Amino acid sequence: MRPVGRFAERSSIAHALLSIALEVPRISAHGRGFFFGGAGAMAVFVLIHGAWHGGWCFDPVRVVLEAAGHRVIAPDLPGMGGSDAEIRATTLAGWGDFAADLCRSAGEPVILAGHSRGGIVISEAAERAPDAIAALVYICAMMLPSGLSRASWREHAVPNPAFAAIQKPHPTANARVIDPTHAIDVFAQLSPRDQAEAALTRLVAEPDGPRAEPLHLTPENYGSVPRHYIECLHDRTIPLADQRRMQALQPGARVVSLDADHSPFLSAPHALAAALIAIAKGTKP
Repeated sequence: MRPVGRFAERSSIAHALLSIALEVPRISAHGRGFFFGGAGAMAVFVLIHGAWHGGWCFDPVRVVLEAAGHRVIAPDLPGMGGSDAEIRATTLAGWGDFAADLCRSAGEPVILAGHSRGGIVISEAAERAPDAIAALVYICAMMLPSGLSRASWREHAVPNPAFAAIQKPHPTANARVIDPTHAIDVFAQLSPRDQAEAALTRLVAEPDGPRAEPLHLTPENYGSVPRHYIECLHDRTIPLADQRRMQALQPGARVVSLDADHSPFLSAPHALAAALIAIAKGTKP
């Protein structure tokens, strides 16, 4: 894989965001047709990134959502890529508190979406602040039932040696890092190559602690929030069979299918934004 410098990274991403902004009027749930938006239909989206990523991964989708008049909050989760001490202190409960606080402070019930590992974070947030969330959206994400952890899910998942091979232990911290050599083939095989390469340069250490913590969810809190699942048909990180297994374990979510890889914010940003906006429209009286 050729190296991508900081200037090349910024130029590539900036060019991609400009192209997306110019194409906003063509949004629909299938990437064609009509424009969602208009007075009275605006929403607040809180977008929680997955493992090794940061809030930056949603930038192409942010451009589309904000161009349609919506508000987007896409933070970096605490502890990501931090010092050894910060990584050791990182917990799933802490991430759930962090996301719940963001939702409470938004001023209105939000659309809370999580990508990949971000799914377990939004579940914990919904348990803490159900009244602050209009809908949960799992974007090819971990939608696990109460009692399971990200680590224990492996007993239910299909074998995925390609994904396992790109994960390496952090040299000093209780964390994992990504070997970029074959990462695009796992994370973003359908995405524009320059954007995928630029994204790889921004991946950071993922704390191990949250993976081992089981979810604690109740019907009264978590179960009271409407759920949606955006499945990605060509996902090589959380294969479609696993996505549908989670849907079966947690029935009741409305499902949308995208013709995308595990990085739909790169491979299908218009379709992902349209799906999110359609979900938001469905929450409005």
